[in-house]
Amino acid sequence: MQKPDVLLVTGMSGAGRSTTAKVLEDLGYVVIDNIPPRLIPQLVEHHDVAEGARRLVLIIDSRGGLPIAEIRNSLDALLRQGVRTLILFLDAEDATIIRRYEENRRPHPLKGGSLADAIESERLLLSELKDLADVVLDTTELNVHQLRDRLSDQFSHEFDRPMRVSVTSFGFKHGIPRDTDLLFDVRFLPNPHWVPELREKRGTEPEVAEYVMAHPDAPGFLEKVESLLEFLIPRFAAEGKSYLSIGIGCTGGHHRSVALAEQLAAWLAEAGVDSLVRHRDIAR
Repeated sequence: MQKPDVLLVTGMSGAGRSTTAKVLEDLGYVVIDNIPPRLIPQLVEHHDVAEGARRLVLIIDSRGGLPIAEIRNSLDALLRQGVRTLILFLDAEDATIIRRYEENRRPHPLKGGSLADAIESERLLLSELKDLADVVLDTTELNVHQLRDRLSDQFSHEFDRPMRVSVTSFGFKHGIPRDTDLLFDVRFLPNPHWVPELREKRGTEPEVAEYVMAHPDAPGFLEKVESLLEFLIPRFAAEGKSYLSIGIGCTGGHHRSVALAEQLAAWLAEAGVDSLVRHRDIAR
């Protein structure tokens, strides 16, 4: 028997906490909801679990308030116990949260005033906790199935695996991904959109990838990013960061960003880095 690794899940009401709890249960985590922060160290200390099922999820929300000092003290206590802890913060845009509440016809946990006022108050209440998070997952554009896939990608492995790096291509005209640690703009490269025979193709296709990589600045850009990651990844890992999200953006998210994200993901794989690539706007 041994102490469990702990995944602390929190975030905005309406951003997907209930769905996240169900998905993590399916992945083999033990999930405990709405625990007072001051009781976390005692709970973990007395929660011996068998090898192979040693992951514990603690859900903290704003229903009982969020005493940040208590949470910090509890995290410090877990560190002294030698317990590995990650914080997952679920977020979404205000308009999306409002739509979800209107669809479900449920009251917001922070009562008083309008729904918009409650969301604004909760966002302020959670701001310090969001700053502590290891992973910020924005669910604005995710349906239930997509959220399940993202959680499975990130949390289906044990805590002691190497850092996982995700590379996301996107289009700036559709907005910047909110859950990105490092962001790169590749709109300085020629746009295949203006080449008639490439316009309807995507960066995953050889013709587009060859066009993008034929410009001398494309290999130069990748070389500099790879050098930066060679420097950053081991240092982030040494500080306990388990996930690194990289965004690569072009205008529409169809050509340049896709091709370069594929190239970067291939380099990460060759370097032995646990990684995945996704193309947010490729089908738009």
